[in-house]
Amino acid sequence: MTKSIARLLAALTCVASLSFLASTAAQAQPAAAFPGKPMHIVVTFTPGGAPDILARLIGERLTAAWGQPVLIDNKPGAGGNSGADSVAKASPDGLTIVVGTVGTHAINGALYAKMPYDMVKDFAPITLLATTPNLLVINNDVPAKTLAEFIALGKREGKMTFASSGSGTSIHVSGELFKTMTGIDMTHIPYKGRATAIPDLLGGRVTMMFDNMPSSLPLVQEGKLRALGVTSAKRSPAAPEIPTIAEQGLPGFEAVSWFALFAPAATPRPIVDKLQSEVKKILAMPEVAKKLAEIGLEPVGSSADELAAYQRAEITKWAKVVKDSGAKVE
Repeated sequence: MTKSIARLLAALTCVASLSFLASTAAQAQPAAAFPGKPMHIVVTFTPGGAPDILARLIGERLTAAWGQPVLIDNKPGAGGNSGADSVAKASPDGLTIVVGTVGTHAINGALYAKMPYDMVKDFAPITLLATTPNLLVINNDVPAKTLAEFIALGKREGKMTFASSGSGTSIHVSGELFKTMTGIDMTHIPYKGRATAIPDLLGGRVTMMFDNMPSSLPLVQEGKLRALGVTSAKRSPAAPEIPTIAEQGLPGFEAVSWFALFAPAATPRPIVDKLQSEVKKILAMPEVAKKLAEIGLEPVGSSADELAAYQRAEITKWAKVVKDSGAKVE
C-alpha cells in the first residue's frame, strides 16, 4: 500500500469517526434537553375509563419530575382511531404521545375496512403500561344470577344486545368472542365511549357489556350492575370472588385489555428510552401500584422492544377472532 493511499484511508477513517461522534451527540442532545416544552398525552376515549386514569396518573408525575406541564387530550371516535391517527401524524419529537389500546394497536387493523394509519409502521413503541381483564356485566333486572343461567336465557330467548365503548375495542371483540363461543344471537351496540354506554346498561336499554374492570367494578360493588365473570385466564386479585368465564364452561375464553404508550414513528430512540425509563419508575411507585391494583389494573412497565413483540403477537391473535366472528366495520 502506498503512503498516499494510507494517508487517504487514515483521513477517511478520521472523518467517519468524527461523523459518528457528531451523530451520537445529535441523538443524545434531544434526550438530554427533553422535554423542554409542554407535553400532550392523547387518550383515544372519553374521560373516566382505564386509559384516561392511566394517562392522568402518569401525566401528574411526569409534570413533577420534569417541571413541564403534561396535558391530557381526550380524542374519542372511530373505536379510538381518531385519537391514535392524530398522534401518528404528529411531529416525532416525543412531545405528543398516545395511550394506545389493544383496539387501536392490535384489533382495528383487522376489523376496519380502511385504516387511517398503520398500527405498526406509524408508531414507535414506548412501554406497556398495564393490563386488565374485562368484566361481563349485566343489568340487575336480567333474570340470570350465573353465567350458565345467562347463556341458557340467551339461547332460549335469543336477540340479546351487548354494548361497547366503540367498535374495535377489547370490549367489542370480547362480545364477539362470547357470541362465537356460545352461539347466542347477539347484536352489537357501539357507543362513543363508556360514559354513554353505561347509562343505557343501567337503564336496561342494552342487555350486557364487557367493560374494563376499573370502570365497572365500582358499579358492581355498589350493587348497580351484576358481574357474571372476568375475561382473564385467572381470577383478578381485585375481585377474587368473581369467577373467570373460562372456568364456567367456556374453556379457552380469554380477552385481556392492555394499555401502552406509543410515540410517532421516527421519534429518536434516546427520547423513547427516556420516556420509557421515567414511566417505568412511575409505575413502580408504591402509591401508583396500590391505586392501580385497587381498580384491577396490573402495572407492567415493559421495554420498548418487549412492547413491540407483544403487539405483534396480539395482532395475530385478534385477527383470527375478528375473522372467525365475521365482524367488520366499514
